[in-house]
Amino acid sequence: MTDPERLEGVPGRYWHRLEDGRIQCDVCPRYCRLNEGQRGLCFVRGRQDDRIVLTTYGRSSGFCVDPIEKKPLNHYLPGTPVLSFGTAGCNLTCKFCQNWDISKAREFDRLQDAASPEDIVEAAIATGSRSIAYTYNDPVIFLEYAVDVARVARRRGIKNVAVTAGYIDPAAREELYTFMDAANVDLKAFTEAFYNRLCTGRLGAVLETLDYLRHRTKVWLEITTLLIPGHNDSPKELGKLSDWVMTRLGPDVPLHFTAFHPDYKMLDLPRTPALTLTTARDIARKVGLKFVYTGNVHDERGQSTYCPGCGERIIGRDWYDITTWQLTGDGRCGICSTAIPGLFEAHPGNWGQRRVPIRFGRLERS
Repeated sequence: MTDPERLEGVPGRYWHRLEDGRIQCDVCPRYCRLNEGQRGLCFVRGRQDDRIVLTTYGRSSGFCVDPIEKKPLNHYLPGTPVLSFGTAGCNLTCKFCQNWDISKAREFDRLQDAASPEDIVEAAIATGSRSIAYTYNDPVIFLEYAVDVARVARRRGIKNVAVTAGYIDPAAREELYTFMDAANVDLKAFTEAFYNRLCTGRLGAVLETLDYLRHRTKVWLEITTLLIPGHNDSPKELGKLSDWVMTRLGPDVPLHFTAFHPDYKMLDLPRTPALTLTTARDIARKVGLKFVYTGNVHDERGQSTYCPGCGERIIGRDWYDITTWQLTGDGRCGICSTAIPGLFEAHPGNWGQRRVPIRFGRLERS
């Protein structure tokens, strides 16, 4: 992991010195132990001048205004635009990564978009975005940048959304989520074997993050599981996953089952059949979860929200377009007045399926 070039960046906040002279990065449960000039597995945090630095502060893989449902968040300001950005690198090594060109980037920081926290918040306001999403790779590894943006956003009335795998150390976790308003966490599977074999991570650490978010914060939480044929899509595993969410987090946490497509190091597998997604949704609903969705497929039934009180469709969705809206201004079913958990307004946004790239200044290192 030694980098022959001098690392550049801002000081990291989570590390400590070991007795053998190495420095341990404490942002995530990987706890990379580094000599001078080495980078961690994420590639963007490294040791320079006897401290940990974040090399991607102020630089991004790109900015885009997306529909909030693409994160996916179905119960958080539906239909509104969200300014989305990420950096490079990742602290997991998922062989099925759908954003591998960003998360696995190595020569990436030669030329990229540059933006200060103030620039990003101004862009969110100018584009009518109600929130900023820290996404594409994972805000855990660019924590200092994400938190600084989120501080400014909160002062300006813009919401903050973390899209993350939830693989984070408890101390860093507390700081990150102090400044987040909503999160979608990837629960990639429900076995340690899957995490160890395909992600080189630990399921237990992710479950701890989910439990923390649900019970120790006010962050709005939704969960996504990408169903990979033959790896994490058995009815038995889906039943255990759904039962854990129901028992530990409660029936109101939305759960999204999304379709895998062949990518990165798993090109030999087929796409997830639509039947697998509907079966997963049925299993989770039978366990008692009230809001279960399908994604990455055209499935208006599976992507719509139904009232747990009267069973009526209260938010209809066709991909990212809102087709039905039967909610009151205080987030209740317009038919039976059952309270629907989440953050809603009297009317949905009308952003739809648009995806609008945003360009900032370009940054080139000599």
